[in-house]
Amino acid sequence: MPGKNVIIIGAAGRDFHNFNTFYRDNESYNVVAFTAAQIPDIAGRKYPGVLAGRLYPKGIPVFAEEKLAELISKYKVDDCVFSYSDVTYQKVMSVSALVNAAGANFVLLGPEATMVRSTKPLIAVGAIRTGCGKSQTSRRIIELLMKKGLRVVAIRHPMPYGDLAEQKVQRFATIGDLAKHKCTVEEMEEYEPHVARGNVIYAGVDYEAILRKAEKDPNGCDVILWDGGNNDFPFYKPDLMVTVTDPHRAGHELRYYPGEVTLRIADIVVINKIDSAPPEAIQIVRESIEKVNPKAIVIDGASPIKVDDSSVIRGKRVLVVEDGPTLTHGEMKIGAGVVAAKKYGATELVDPRPFTVGKLSETFRLYPNIGTLLPAMGYGDQQLKDLEKTINNTDCDSVIIATPIDLNRIIKIKKPNTRVYYDLQEIGDPNLSQVIDDFVKKFKLKGKK
Repeated sequence: MPGKNVIIIGAAGRDFHNFNTFYRDNESYNVVAFTAAQIPDIAGRKYPGVLAGRLYPKGIPVFAEEKLAELISKYKVDDCVFSYSDVTYQKVMSVSALVNAAGANFVLLGPEATMVRSTKPLIAVGAIRTGCGKSQTSRRIIELLMKKGLRVVAIRHPMPYGDLAEQKVQRFATIGDLAKHKCTVEEMEEYEPHVARGNVIYAGVDYEAILRKAEKDPNGCDVILWDGGNNDFPFYKPDLMVTVTDPHRAGHELRYYPGEVTLRIADIVVINKIDSAPPEAIQIVRESIEKVNPKAIVIDGASPIKVDDSSVIRGKRVLVVEDGPTLTHGEMKIGAGVVAAKKYGATELVDPRPFTVGKLSETFRLYPNIGTLLPAMGYGDQQLKDLEKTINNTDCDSVIIATPIDLNRIIKIKKPNTRVYYDLQEIGDPNLSQVIDDFVKKFKLKGKK
């Protein structure tokens, strides 16, 4: 095949989107491989021919990123396209150095080359890191739109960890759809809160096909809500860009790729977790916003928590289970479970590391800085079994479940446990209600009464 030989460096998300929008039908390039990182067990697959298009009838292989230098030599690669998120600039440029040393060009594709335009008004929610609070921000925006009688269809950043051909376009309207599409824990955590609130959410692999389906959803569609993943910039051209920051990781907004992009392109910046972050850290975030995006509207926000049963925490030695990716590549140290433990008087956070088994032990080897928290890893059946066994092995009085879904529904926890809930709460003015009022007026949207 003529054209430049290309490897797309990814993690089963942005990489496939970059291919679909920029390379799939582009005869100037020949994509010879994808590489995979961050997510367990996604290397060794193939991007199938049915998705790859007419230029790639046999599909495209996916290799582990560790083989990148070898692949550049083997396939005589011209360009390597970095296509995943939530990484330090040091990491990005280390990969660039490896690519350049092997003789290839290092490429970053931007919004104009990869954003798809919607026929409906579109609000995008992104963040400067994983775990900032995108999900509760998205839920708050949807709630405000639905109160106006508007039909909102959400589209989630991809998490295609199964059969890629089957996952081309996925629609979730009921809890039963989660089982139908064989969702992992990570997927359920993102999709279930939307479905439970009565709005439809789409995801999958081919995001132009997904958008066109969403625009014509059987339940109707007045507004599209892009619910981003990691700290990536949107796959779609936003009419309103909302970026969430996190003062518990102050300074990260200018040190992680592509989180700084999401900050620079934001119309609205939410400083979340003001209720639990130190004032000096909040000030660092304010200064970062002023430095790179002084025209953005800044909204102060909190994520107040509540639990089902505080007696399970008070005076107890607790195991805290937090969202998996937030603790791993998100590097979060203080999640909702830790806040709940402190708020309700736990005597100790029990270290799970002496009790881990199987793939969870491997997770701690890959991410040694997680500390005394347990990531709810559930990319496959074996990880779920290992999570269940680790929780039940741990020498603790009780368990705090700080994941977006109730783990009791999918694993059997034999210890007393309680679940943590959190929603976005804006503090003072400006607030999201005012922002949504302006958005609705701008696009002359009229809801059903």
